[in-house]
Amino acid sequence: MRRRLINSTLAVVLVVIAVFGVSLVIVETRTITSSAQDRIESEALRLVGIVEANILERKPIDATALAEQLDAGRYARVQVPGRVSVEVGERIPDSVIRGSARGEQGELVVVEESRSTVTREVGRTLAVVGAVALLAVVAAVLLAVRQANRLASPLTDLAETAERLGSGDPRPRHKRYGVPELDRVADVLDSSAERIARMLTAERRLAADASHQLRTPLTALSMRLEEITVTDDLETVREEATIALTQVERLTDVVERLLTNSRDPRTGSAVPFDLDEVVKQQVEEWRPAYRSAGRAIVRSGKTGMRAVGTPGAVSQVLATLVENALMHGGGTVALRTRVIGNQAVLEVTDEGPGVPPDLGNRIFERAISGRNSTGIGLAVARDLAEADGGRLELLQTQPPVFALFLSMTNPEPPVEAEQTVR
Repeated sequence: MRRRLINSTLAVVLVVIAVFGVSLVIVETRTITSSAQDRIESEALRLVGIVEANILERKPIDATALAEQLDAGRYARVQVPGRVSVEVGERIPDSVIRGSARGEQGELVVVEESRSTVTREVGRTLAVVGAVALLAVVAAVLLAVRQANRLASPLTDLAETAERLGSGDPRPRHKRYGVPELDRVADVLDSSAERIARMLTAERRLAADASHQLRTPLTALSMRLEEITVTDDLETVREEATIALTQVERLTDVVERLLTNSRDPRTGSAVPFDLDEVVKQQVEEWRPAYRSAGRAIVRSGKTGMRAVGTPGAVSQVLATLVENALMHGGGTVALRTRVIGNQAVLEVTDEGPGVPPDLGNRIFERAISGRNSTGIGLAVARDLAEADGGRLELLQTQPPVFALFLSMTNPEPPVEAEQTVR
């Protein structure tokens, strides 16, 4: 591209020089020739005047006096009727420019000058025009190179940006070049890079969320299946199979919830549901793990509440809180349900060291963890809660108290209940 721009600019300049330069040379040549002819004829008229003055005074024509009046390098011949011709200067052997003048007494003066004088002057003019043309060509080449670099370098840069974008590096460069068309292309590439970056981030986030959120249901499901394989009691098999099917349904709901949030986090599928059933299901699901750890789960508070949300999402939020209490907490884990205004509140607390004070509510940010974990679970749990219009908060750091707030619809007044599972 650089070569094409330089060649095209140089071609335009050469055409302009050829058109205007040749015309200028022709005009200047004619002007110089005409000027030289006028000078010769003026010289002849001046000599005629001198000769007429000598004739009127009846003086002889003095060649020496005429030579003093004649410019150097010129030749003159004076012809007077009845007298011998007088020559002034040396004859010019080559081509000449000739001018003549005739006086009132019939005298004739012819003045000649070598045409090489005109040729030299024309040559000097050609040299000046040629120098100007050469200067114009050099300036045009420099300008063409500068313009080519100004256009080609951004194009090369944009090509590198597009190649980098295609190779999986979606970072926008936010670089502009001062050329509207190129800046428009840069704007489009930067916008595409930002969109691709958001898409890649969403895909990676979905993969991380799915890996984290599916781990617990799959573990619980495998435990149920293991219990089925080692028992011969038909009733136990049926009970465990029913629980496993429930876990499969919740697993399916978690996957759908994650996919929905990855497309549009604002899209919810909240419905009225029995909060007690969700709490009971989670207690039963985590019972083996807590028994293995020698710890207990205590459930207390209001019962008979109907909250508004997605049962699978609420189960997953509660599972995340219970799992965190098992992995990072200590002592008894307490699940308490209560009512604040028109909201149902589900609190999860334990007797462990709690959340470091320097973290606080930052514990819900991705990649933030106080126990060297992934830092994904609580972030996903908050997203799931907010997708259905609820919210997940850290009410207290030591001991830790996590609270899930949900909108509530209660046709009957709730009653107090408490249950302990060890």
